Amino acid sequence: MPPPRWLPVPAGTQRGAAQWLDEQTGAWVLLLTLARMVPFFAVVNGEFGLTARGPLSQQLPVTTCLRLALAGCDSGFGQQAARHLDSMGFKVFASVLDLESAGAKELRQSCSPGLTLLQMDLTKPEDIRKAQQLVQPQTARLWGLVNNAGFDDTIADAELSPLCKFRTCMDVNFFGTLELTKALLPLLRSSRGRIVTISSPAGDMPYPCLAAYGTSKAALTLLMDTFRSELEPWGVKVSVILPGYFKTGKSHSPTSQAVMGGDDDSEKEQLLASLPADLLQAYGEEYIHEINKQFVKFMKIANEDLSLVVNSIADALISVSPAARYYPGRGMRLMYFIHHYLPSVIRDLFLKAFFINQKLPRALQPKPQNGLKQE
Repeated sequence: MPPPRWLPVPAGTQRGAAQWLDEQTGAWVLLLTLARMVPFFAVVNGEFGLTARGPLSQQLPVTTCLRLALAGCDSGFGQQAARHLDSMGFKVFASVLDLESAGAKELRQSCSPGLTLLQMDLTKPEDIRKAQQLVQPQTARLWGLVNNAGFDDTIADAELSPLCKFRTCMDVNFFGTLELTKALLPLLRSSRGRIVTISSPAGDMPYPCLAAYGTSKAALTLLMDTFRSELEPWGVKVSVILPGYFKTGKSHSPTSQAVMGGDDDSEKEQLLASLPADLLQAYGEEYIHEINKQFVKFMKIANEDLSLVVNSIADALISVSPAARYYPGRGMRLMYFIHHYLPSVIRDLFLKAFFINQKLPRALQPKPQNGLKQE
C-alpha cells in the first residue's frame, strides 16, 4: 500500500510501504488520536447547545389514523409521553398496571377520548395476549410501539442483591418487553413502523449498586440493536432512548423508570433481613444504610422536567430519519465519551463521584491496633 500523498516520503528511497509506515509511527499515532477526538467535539457541542440534532426537523405528518401502543403509562415517562402524543393527534393505546390507579385516572382526565387505556402486567403472558387482541381489530396499521415499562427496587452491590431481584428485573425489563414486541411485530412490519424503547445507561456502564437493573437493561439494549438490524429490510426503524437523571414518579430512578428511593425504607429493611448472617457481617448494616443514603441524596438533584425524554420519544416516532440512540439529559453524551474513549478506571471514578461511592465494607476496614479504638 503506497503512503498517502499528503505525507512526505523521503526522495530517492526504494523502501517498501511497510517500512515507511514503521518510520512514520508518530505521524499515524497523531492522526488516529485526532480522529478519536472528533466525537469529543461533537459531544461538547451537543452538551452546550452549540449544535444539536434538529428535534422534529424532518417529520412525518401525524393523523388520527396513526396508532401507537405505549407500555408503562402509570407515571413518569410513559404517562407524559401518552399525554403528549395524544395531543399531537395520535390514536394512543396506553397500558397501565391498574385501570383504577391515580395515573390511569389522570390520563382519562387530561387526554382526548381517542386515548384507550389497557390493563397490562408484562410478567403475565395472558395480559399481553389480551392487549394484542384489543389493539389488533382496531388498527390494521399500528405505526409505533413505545416500550417504557421498567422495574427495580434494590439498591445494593451485586453480591448483596437477592437472585429473585435479578429474575424480576429480567421478567419485566427484558422478557416482558420482548414478548410484547414480538406480539405486535406483524402489525409494525405491515406499516413499516417504529419501535422506541426506553433503556438505561446502567445497561452500558457499571453504575454502582444497580446490578440487577443494569443487567436487564443491557440485555434489552442489545435486543433492540438486534431488532434494528434484523428489521431494517422490513422498513421498521428501531430506536433506543438512554435517559439521564430524572425523577419519574414516587419511585425515582436515576436511569429510567422505577427504582427504590424516597423515604420508604421497606425495601432496604427487607434486603437486610434476607441476607445470610456471614454476608451481613462482612459488609455491615452501616454499609447498606450508607449507599441508600447516598442514593436518596443523589435523587434530590435529579431533573423533574421529563420533556427531553418525551421529545426524544416523539422524534423517534415521526422523524424521517430517527436516531438509533438518543441521550436526553445533561451530561450523558460526555459520560458516554468517557465510557468509550477513556480508561475504565476514569469512567468508574466518574460514576462513583456523581452517583454512589461505596465505602469500605466492614471486613475490609482497618482494624484498631494496640487496643485503641478508631475514631
